[in-house]
Amino acid sequence: MTMWRRAVSDARPDAKPLFGLIVLSLTAAPLALLLPVPLKLAVDSGINNLPVPAWLATVLPTDASAGTILAVAAVLQVVIVMLWQAQIAAVNVASKAVSENMTLRARGQLLAHAQRLSFAFHDARGTSDSIYRIQYDSPSLAFVAVYTFIPLGSAVLTFGSMLFVIFHISVKLAVVAMCIAPFLFAYYYYFSTRMSPRYAESKQLESNALQHVHETLGALRVVKSFGRERHEYDRFMGTSRKSVRAQVDLSRAEGLFFVLVGTTTAIGTALVLYIGGTDVRAGTMTIGSLLLVMGYLRELYGPLETLANTGPKVEGYRAGLRRTYELLDAPRDVPERANALALDRCLGSFEFDSVGFAYDDGAPVLADLNLRMRPGTKLGIVGQTGSGKTTFVSLLTRFYDPTAGRILLDGRDLRDYRVTDLRSQFSIVLQDAVLFAASIAENIAYARPGATMEQVSAAARAAEAHDFIERMPDGYDTPVGERGLRLSGGERQRIALARAFLRDAPILILDEPTSAVDTATEAAIMRTLARLMQGRTVFMIAHRLSTLDVCDAVVSLKHGRMVLRDRATLSRGELARPHPIAATVATSR
Repeated sequence: MTMWRRAVSDARPDAKPLFGLIVLSLTAAPLALLLPVPLKLAVDSGINNLPVPAWLATVLPTDASAGTILAVAAVLQVVIVMLWQAQIAAVNVASKAVSENMTLRARGQLLAHAQRLSFAFHDARGTSDSIYRIQYDSPSLAFVAVYTFIPLGSAVLTFGSMLFVIFHISVKLAVVAMCIAPFLFAYYYYFSTRMSPRYAESKQLESNALQHVHETLGALRVVKSFGRERHEYDRFMGTSRKSVRAQVDLSRAEGLFFVLVGTTTAIGTALVLYIGGTDVRAGTMTIGSLLLVMGYLRELYGPLETLANTGPKVEGYRAGLRRTYELLDAPRDVPERANALALDRCLGSFEFDSVGFAYDDGAPVLADLNLRMRPGTKLGIVGQTGSGKTTFVSLLTRFYDPTAGRILLDGRDLRDYRVTDLRSQFSIVLQDAVLFAASIAENIAYARPGATMEQVSAAARAAEAHDFIERMPDGYDTPVGERGLRLSGGERQRIALARAFLRDAPILILDEPTSAVDTATEAAIMRTLARLMQGRTVFMIAHRLSTLDVCDAVVSLKHGRMVLRDRATLSRGELARPHPIAATVATSR
């Protein structure tokens, strides 16, 4: 019930179109009441010469012939069916519009939230699981609201109307017709309680299959290099077969459920037909009245079948809705304080005050870091793989928060600033330059939305990328392909540097910016980096000691602890025992 109340609350932005759709759907009830009327008129008044109903006697001549009455019945049949079909078409179009808009908003909400989740969350769940929830589970709210609750409401109104009319015609037939209702609700209860876990399992299996596809195509070069295509195919087919078996089992159970529902309503129809036929033979009911009851009975059982058959749909939607809310309820990477401060452009001074960090209450990755940096300092960071270098710089941008101590920027705790404003102070150049499947110009302009082509070109020139871009077939409009794989490693890195120039942030993080290129390209990139670092606070991670020549000071990390190093010690490759330090690092200028 908590989940359904939340679903109702989330549907409030679409209250007006949903209300309009409800009103439009409810017009099905009076149209359903009219559908059997022409048949009764034709049989009783046109064939058996009984008096026409009072509502028709006011518009027909008193001496109207049987042919005239049959013609009127035929015209009424056409008009009512046209209105019926028009109502169905209008409901379908309106339902599609409302559901698609609700799904679009849900997907946008999920994507926005997924971007704010921590790297640890995505590492544990896998991005493909979030993709599945965003793309395939997000429509559940719209389906529940538009294709379940609204049809149920219409079905309840139609059911009540039909039952009232049948009671008015024959109480006995109405009671007989209602005898099947308890059986239908018993079927629904049994099915919903037994099948709910199986729908959730089916969703998870589909998500696992998508994960295999995502991993295989994302690492296709590795797969091809090792000749593992068949292995990956077998992995995918194994997971997918489990999903297929789960879907078939669900379909089999749904089929049995529908057979039970259909058989039960058929039994009810047969009983009404038998008893009603007996009444016609006894002269207590006209043939037209029996046909009218049978027509209404079909419309009466239709809503009952809708109420019962909604069970499988609701269980499937409920599983998707639960998975949607699981993603939305996942905690954000870092919380933002209610009174967080705006930050336009910082000076770039840092202080690490007894900073420590551990993942999920595990062993400390960083411990007791103490360091003060003045604005414009260029700090090199070295250490073996796993020593905490990347975690160190991740704390700067609040991808994570320290589990001990605090980090100050311009004398204020990082947690005092708005997260968006804080991260706008950084330009980041990674070892593996991340590009999007767009043009070169779009990838450079990603750092500053709305940048002009002149600004993009100026940034490319500063990164010494303009010349090779101009040699491209379409220049700045050349698509780089997925993850920039149409470009060489050096070209991708230069575009990443151009992006950093365009951002013009006061703090620069360089995470192994030259480790993936050859020495000649490294020398050219280092010339570019020297210009990029001017006037900025810089954190540079590197394994090649020559890369750190431009730094004012170097610290090494080992077992999560920091020690300030001098170049002589570094050049000899000595690793002094790390210990807590409190050092003030000044610029060399």
